[in-house]
Amino acid sequence: MKSAFLRNALVLGMLSAVGPFAIDTYLPAFPAIARELQVDVSAVQMSLMSFFVAVALCQLAYGPLSDRFGRKPPLYFGLGLFVLAGIGCSFAPNVETLIAFRFLQGVGSCAAMVIPRAVIRDLHTGHEAARLMATTMLVFSVSPILAPLAGSALTAFFGWRVIFWAVAAIGLAGLAVVLFLLPETHRPASDRKGIAQAFATYRALLRDRRFLSLAFIGGFSQASFFAYLAGSSVIFIEHFGLTPSQYSMVFASNAIAFIGSAQFNSTLMRRFGAERVVRVAISVFAALVTSLFLLTVIGIDRAYVLWGLLFVSFGCLGLVIPSTAVLALEEHGPVAGTASALMGTLQLSTGAVMIVLVSAFYDGTPLSMVSAIVICGLMALALSIRTMKAKRAYP
Repeated sequence: MKSAFLRNALVLGMLSAVGPFAIDTYLPAFPAIARELQVDVSAVQMSLMSFFVAVALCQLAYGPLSDRFGRKPPLYFGLGLFVLAGIGCSFAPNVETLIAFRFLQGVGSCAAMVIPRAVIRDLHTGHEAARLMATTMLVFSVSPILAPLAGSALTAFFGWRVIFWAVAAIGLAGLAVVLFLLPETHRPASDRKGIAQAFATYRALLRDRRFLSLAFIGGFSQASFFAYLAGSSVIFIEHFGLTPSQYSMVFASNAIAFIGSAQFNSTLMRRFGAERVVRVAISVFAALVTSLFLLTVIGIDRAYVLWGLLFVSFGCLGLVIPSTAVLALEEHGPVAGTASALMGTLQLSTGAVMIVLVSAFYDGTPLSMVSAIVICGLMALALSIRTMKAKRAYP
């Protein structure tokens, strides 16, 4: 039993890492890409936004497809497209082509981002689901920790285009994992209602206020990190003068804080209740990012202040994001793929908006990024206060 649990965590963790690896690896290369393609960094940031938009929209298709045909067939299609689009990115002659292929890469990668959550719900509920999700996060934590370092090294020695060949290779490895190691956890539906049934399920979920509130608490929490993704490389490299390798270490440390705190999530949920854990963690997060915003406004512009407060803040999110995902899917087991897809679409759409705001209002300082993060924190806090009341410990 224990070996099966660890195997599932390893498999799902690797699949879940495919999308983040495609994001994190090329972040240190933003300035180099902008120089070679002769555009502003904000134009390169649009390639990140196009990836998120594709993931957000296409989850609406992958979720019902995985409920209808099983979990594995959509993964084969998505990962195959991911590999081909990665090769296309490596040959992009201009930023418009890069943005287009990144969109296609997002279309492919979202299969590996939405379906593992549904697999977790297929296998477990309650704190066991939270434990598997936390262990899965521990496995894919290799991506945000090592991917920026790999990206900066590849850029320094071989140029930024090689990054996308490495990303394509990760996609091929994901295909092998699905083929040989991932069991089918969901029996294909016997009915033929197809699209009509999917829309009916989406309508029911959109009328479920608790589901929507939990999805957006997690969504605004994730969006704060997306704002960091959009602005951090330029801020730390161009504004504060860090090298790409130094920036990679800063980025990795924040990922370590997030993943490390997530490992305590199941224990805290069992002892104090999932909703109490979320309420406290999001309150601390909102307080920290509000403090960071006030410090930024009054002119305290130091790399260690920005890094330090975000390190602790993102540690709080390690308790929020997996908990809200488990709570949101708990009552929707038969349509876990569709529910996971809608949740992911709502969350990533929120993140895409934050990326646009950070890119549009970037003024050479951390202010636009920090402003977006504090907006996300306060919105998540308001939703948690409105939605969650003290309850007994998680069953």
